[in-house]
Amino acid sequence: MIERYLEEENESGFSLITDYDGSDEHAFDIEVNSGEVVPVLPLRNMVLFPGVFLPVNIGRNSSLKLVREAEKKQKPVAVVCQKDANVEEPKIDDLHAVGTIGRIVRVLEMPDQTTTVILQGMKRLKLKSITQEHPYLKGEIEILKEELPGKRDKEFQALVESCKEMTLRYIKSSDMMRMDSTFAIKNISNPLFLINFICANMPFKKDDKVELLTIGSLRQRTYRLLEILGKEVQMAEIKASIQMRAREDMDQQQREYFLQQQIKTIQNELGGSGQEQEIEEMRQKAEKTRWSDDTKEIFLKELAKLERTHPQSPDYSVQLNYLQTMLSLPWGIFTTDNLNLKNAERILNKDHYGLEKVKERILEHLAVLKLKGDMKSPIICLYGPPGVGKTSLGKSIAAALKRKYIRMSLGGVHDEAEIRGHRKTYIGAMPGRIAKGLIKAGSSNPVFVLDEIDKVGGHTHEGDPSSALLEVLDPEQNSTFHDNFLDVDYDLSKVLFIATANNLNTIPAPLLDRMELIEMSGYITEEKIEIARKHLVPKELEANGLKKGQVKLPKETLEAVVESYTRESGVRELEKKIGKILRKSAKQYATDGYLEKSDIRPADLHDFLGVAEYSRDKYQGNEYAGVVTGLAWTAVGGEILFVETSLSRGKGNLTLTGNLGDVMKESAMLALEYIKAHASLLGLDEEVFERWNIHVHVPEGAIPKDGPSAGVTMATALASAFTQRKVKAQLAMTGEITLRGKVLPVGGIKEKILAAKRAGIKEIVMCADNRKDIDEIPDMYLKGIEFHYVNDIKEVLAIALTDEKVTDAIDLTAKKQSKE
Repeated sequence: MIERYLEEENESGFSLITDYDGSDEHAFDIEVNSGEVVPVLPLRNMVLFPGVFLPVNIGRNSSLKLVREAEKKQKPVAVVCQKDANVEEPKIDDLHAVGTIGRIVRVLEMPDQTTTVILQGMKRLKLKSITQEHPYLKGEIEILKEELPGKRDKEFQALVESCKEMTLRYIKSSDMMRMDSTFAIKNISNPLFLINFICANMPFKKDDKVELLTIGSLRQRTYRLLEILGKEVQMAEIKASIQMRAREDMDQQQREYFLQQQIKTIQNELGGSGQEQEIEEMRQKAEKTRWSDDTKEIFLKELAKLERTHPQSPDYSVQLNYLQTMLSLPWGIFTTDNLNLKNAERILNKDHYGLEKVKERILEHLAVLKLKGDMKSPIICLYGPPGVGKTSLGKSIAAALKRKYIRMSLGGVHDEAEIRGHRKTYIGAMPGRIAKGLIKAGSSNPVFVLDEIDKVGGHTHEGDPSSALLEVLDPEQNSTFHDNFLDVDYDLSKVLFIATANNLNTIPAPLLDRMELIEMSGYITEEKIEIARKHLVPKELEANGLKKGQVKLPKETLEAVVESYTRESGVRELEKKIGKILRKSAKQYATDGYLEKSDIRPADLHDFLGVAEYSRDKYQGNEYAGVVTGLAWTAVGGEILFVETSLSRGKGNLTLTGNLGDVMKESAMLALEYIKAHASLLGLDEEVFERWNIHVHVPEGAIPKDGPSAGVTMATALASAFTQRKVKAQLAMTGEITLRGKVLPVGGIKEKILAAKRAGIKEIVMCADNRKDIDEIPDMYLKGIEFHYVNDIKEVLAIALTDEKVTDAIDLTAKKQSKE
């Protein structure tokens, strides 16, 4: 009867597939009781389940003796799996505790002189102890009972069906199982034998199979089997999907290769391949290109290398890209400059108001070019605060010269290859941005704006881009500029480079030395009004869909916008405010069909822009001793500031407040020491300085203040406080002082004068060396102001201090009365 269930061993080495349907639960009963001693057959990486046939290759001599004796005496054996397959003579600790009592069905002598035994699992057992080790293992066993669910348990039936379906899915998606296995699974009707058959035949891990054999409840064993099957099916399907994609990719590559070969054959039949035609076109274009003999020789050499390269090779596209880049560069191509100086001046004046130094330098370059016919272009660096028109000026210069315009932003560039390019041997190599800019321009003499050169990154592991710019911006070197990708020299000497920067302190000294520096200071209020009137208002009218003259912004309105709603050096914020006014007007016109206010006055600004955001200081009179008006420069223009000095009884301590910087504090100390040293000139008793504390304060304490230009102001304030004399009305001053009392020149004169004029100042005291700055300022800005040029603080005091005492003057000579 048993032989009827056997078939030949399958190729995968797993358990035999049986045609037994498992309908008879008692077909494999065996008379073995708990407590009996039976032979123990240890297996490596194999687990026998009740009701399942298992072929085992016998390798150990002890196992061979056991098998032959058990077959001869028709005795059952305990089949137990080893924990470690490498142990040659296992003890009880090397064996799993749970195994299967089985019987030897057949012993087969194989052609390769090995012995294979067919085992049939009968019942589960627990190995309690080993009683004999030689000539083979014997042990005491305990028969374990199966906990079976009821025959009408529908939940268990559904669970078994799920296991069956999952197993069939696994067999279908896995290449480790023969499709014959599906026949046996479909035809086993007994749930116990079906579950055990699946546990034994599926290629699970050995520990998973031992775990399944250990579970006494058939329901729980089935649940655990379903979990393991779920993981295995998912993994098998993923593997099958990967293999399918790999096959498809391989098929696609073979298809593409076949099509490429067909295309090549067709092209050869038509009289040449596309590769040959492309190379011939590049050779013809190279003949027309105006490059040097050395460059031409290198190009033809690289072209010959391309001819020898197979089109399917990765190097082919790299080489082709290199040659196409070389041909794209404007070798020897130059635009003709417009040398009409009056026309160039007209274009520059049309686009930008003021900026006379920059315009003059460009016109000088044009004049020399007109006379000489050829010269190296200058390398100009325009520096100044944001929004003053540095970048847009480059475009106007290009328009005036009728040259191509290229702008390259350097802000945040930290890789040297951005400037010089990558070597063509690298994957994804490309030329630097200088070479790409020339390709885009199509000429070798464009106006090239290097924007934000002060924000270029410093030295990193990717190189130093600021050092790479040294070659670009050196007139002695840029005639042979070397791009790493091109690997040939290119002449940049005809390119007009214009760099822009906000702060020169962050530009490396060698790079700064190679550029011609032109300062673009902030616009004064009058210049902003003209810029708004001529440029910003027409631009914003067009941008907001309004016609010229539909909304009018008079000069006084623009001045109010500048003074009360902006605080900047340039005109960006002013442009936004004008745009806001015109947008509100456009909204009203689009809604109502008419404009309630077409002529906008300063009083109307509250309706358009809200409450005024800023206010300008005004002159506050000379009623108090020790209060003097000074002049200061800020990034957004000139300002007036007040230096206030008060005296109180004490021991001569000096207190400085108002968020003053170190330089400004030192100026106050210098001024006090000078007053002490020259007390006799002011008619002061030296003991006064020991009886009175001095407090110097500069209002608006939240704003940091620093610089030496308040030195004369502090000295005058201290002199006024100690003499109790009034300061001349409507007078302001600026200048640095020394310990000897010399007055030194300071900067920002233009901005300071305009701030004084706005505040109602009539007279200004400054160093005689600042007279040259006054000569550069147009007369319209100087009208109504008288200038006093001095060299010594004595001259300042003589001009500033009047003979009149202030009201309620303090008697500094009175001594403090002691208490009786």
